[in-house]
Amino acid sequence: MRIVVDLLGYTGGRGGTETYARELLRRLPAQAPEADWVALANHVGAERVRAFFPGGVQTLRPVGAGKVSWAAGEALLAERAARRSGADVLWTPQNFGPVVTGMPRVATIHDVIYDEVPGAAAERVSRGITSWLMGRSARTADAVITISRAARQSIIERLGVDARRIHVVHNGASTPPAHAESDALSTWPIPAGRAVVLSIGNRMPHKNFDGLLRSIAAIDPGQRPYTVIPGAEPSGDPLRPMVEGLGLHADVLLPGWVSDAELEALYSVADVYVCPSLAEGFGLPLIDAMARGCRVVAHDIPVLREVGGNIATYADARHPSALAEAILRAIHTPPSAAEKGRATARAATFSWDTAAAGTAAVLLETLARERR
Repeated sequence: MRIVVDLLGYTGGRGGTETYARELLRRLPAQAPEADWVALANHVGAERVRAFFPGGVQTLRPVGAGKVSWAAGEALLAERAARRSGADVLWTPQNFGPVVTGMPRVATIHDVIYDEVPGAAAERVSRGITSWLMGRSARTADAVITISRAARQSIIERLGVDARRIHVVHNGASTPPAHAESDALSTWPIPAGRAVVLSIGNRMPHKNFDGLLRSIAAIDPGQRPYTVIPGAEPSGDPLRPMVEGLGLHADVLLPGWVSDAELEALYSVADVYVCPSLAEGFGLPLIDAMARGCRVVAHDIPVLREVGGNIATYADARHPSALAEAILRAIHTPPSAAEKGRATARAATFSWDTAAAGTAAVLLETLARERR
């Protein structure tokens, strides 16, 4: 049995969907030992894919890192490449895939944020095209995997996918190391004696880092925490002008993309993890923060409550004063040992091994149904 995995969009810089692919593909061979795995990759990300992929990697040279190139590759090249590779089933784990296919296909749709948060006027055309491609790919797939009950409901309502074909398989939490490397932040300008707020993510509009910065600015300078927001190229971070405009240059650090060791060290020094996102498919950093016993403040939306349960604190991140108040309250009430234990126990209910088992079950059932 040959499973072809469509990783044409993989570049190493697309955040949660790439974490999802890496974590599952490290574990899926153990769940489907009879399968032979082949990846389709673009010419920019192919070497990064080879670093974790459990089988052969076929590079589609015409496809690059840009979204237009990716979309064209899905529409024109992916299905033919999968057929040439002898695919029995094609899995597209990054939201996009061929819009029509004659072979068994499973699509993972992480969210419908392009529909829920359409963005500024200049973005709406490209987001509309993206939304159409996602919807078409989902509706023509034999099965759809999504990562939360909230995302499932949105896919039904906004993409018109038959509920019977949608399978919820939650993401997993990354396993904290026994000890964070204490010197990983030794050269960072994090001031001693100040509370630290951590928030992670790319600079897509729905991440609402603008709202987080306004909340930090609303806090009295004498109580203001030092805020670290990794997740973009440091030289061109679109948040930098806002940081300067709000007079937060001494209060906010934009370090760009960080290493695993640096991220672990940031979790270890953070007093509060804040997720101000207006829409998410799941919210991986939330459970990663809980797994490390970190206090969590999140925007009050169903998917983040599904993940955070009664462990996180919720506030309306659309209102700077409300989020600022929740952040200060979290800083002033550090978690007890018992609360940290409940947080880590909650995070442990989300396992990548369980996610791999659920994903393999959908892939194998799709193929078995086609053969029947």
